[in-house]
Amino acid sequence: MSQKLPLGHWAPFAARAVETIGASRFPKALTDALRAVVPFEFTVIFGYHGDARPIDIYDDFPAAKRKVMVDDYQEGPYLLDPFYLNSVAPTTSRLVRLRDLAPDRFYQAEYFRNYYVQTGLAEEIGFIVDVGDTVSVVISAMREEKVFSAREFRDLDAVFPFVAACARRHWSGLRAEFSDAPTSQRPRLPELIDGAFQSFGRHLLTAREAEVVEYLLKGYSAEATGKSLGISTGTVRIHRRNIYAKLRVGSQGELFSSFISALAEME
Repeated sequence: MSQKLPLGHWAPFAARAVETIGASRFPKALTDALRAVVPFEFTVIFGYHGDARPIDIYDDFPAAKRKVMVDDYQEGPYLLDPFYLNSVAPTTSRLVRLRDLAPDRFYQAEYFRNYYVQTGLAEEIGFIVDVGDTVSVVISAMREEKVFSAREFRDLDAVFPFVAACARRHWSGLRAEFSDAPTSQRPRLPELIDGAFQSFGRHLLTAREAEVVEYLLKGYSAEATGKSLGISTGTVRIHRRNIYAKLRVGSQGELFSSFISALAEME
């Protein structure tokens, strides 16, 4: 069993977080309270609402790392981020490791190899909080040198009710920060895939091919893709060959690069 939290050490930080609810100092105060429980190097807090571009609420990255973790992320890779994909409200509020959200081939997929590896992180864990009004917030704690131990994870999970209560109170009006366009009118990932590749003037993908591309980009194996779509692994591989031919790419790496480039063209 995990030892009890050192309340005498943590309580003042927690009190400061409560005192700053509603003020611009709150995100940092909440981060300080979490670091009083378990140390970690970096924090970023993103707000998510449907398919809208995530809002960078707070981060403490140095400039170079911020470019990768925030600026580049908001340009399109967020669409393949397991935290984003599991945070569309209404969602289950919880503390979770990235690796527990990720598909079976996530660490071999191009999102990880071409984008996420640039972060240089050993591990990322996130407090996913549904703050209401179809908005969720993810408070990420990141380490460069070592993963969070089971005990450290349990200690952070023990303060989750406190984190969630504070987050819901502070970010209850976050919906106003997003576009006024209804979520239902925003393009979803399959439509973005289709639109992105259409912008290159190439053959449009079929609806099924767009679905297969979505799973490939997210990091699902052919087996997992087939299971999710209710088709055979062989059929998935046939679709993949057809997709590569239509889009004139020869690998998943080229597919990922083309997708990100196409998203930029759609801005």
